[in-house]
Amino acid sequence: MTHTSGPTPKFQPELTPSLEELEAQERRLVFPRFTYEDAWALGSMLVELARERQAPVAVDIHRAGQQLFHAALPGSTPDNDAWIARKRRVVERYGASSYLVGARCRAKGTTFEDSSRLDPDVYAAHGGSFPITVEGVGVVGAVTVSGLPQLADHRMVVEALDTFLAKQ
Repeated sequence: MTHTSGPTPKFQPELTPSLEELEAQERRLVFPRFTYEDAWALGSMLVELARERQAPVAVDIHRAGQQLFHAALPGSTPDNDAWIARKRRVVERYGASSYLVGARCRAKGTTFEDSSRLDPDVYAAHGGSFPITVEGVGVVGAVTVSGLPQLADHRMVVEALDTFLAKQ
């Protein structure tokens, strides 16, 4: 006979954000401008956030086809860089976060791979890449994190963008 002290803990699955919530994030997280200095500051903020959490991630910021920031933290691997490129290409092609693109496909009862017919070695609609949108201009780039489960990657980027834009 086994004796336990107290109730068995119940693990609540993390709630998946709704399409409406994901779309609202994209409407809210818009820059007045996005400079080289902004890329450095945002990237550095993400690195600090990852270090505080001991997250084994790589962080990348691209604007108009140019890599403006990249950092690989302990525990990350070259595979994270491949994921970054694949997720970033989804943002560049669809103008929406990689997580939202995948969620839209799941909401239709399909997968990104089946519905897009794009090469999965080149495109990945997994969370972690978010559009850099400038007011009056549109999507100019992407900020991407890779190394955690896809929702955690997405949430880390959104948290950093919220904090960064609140200081603008």
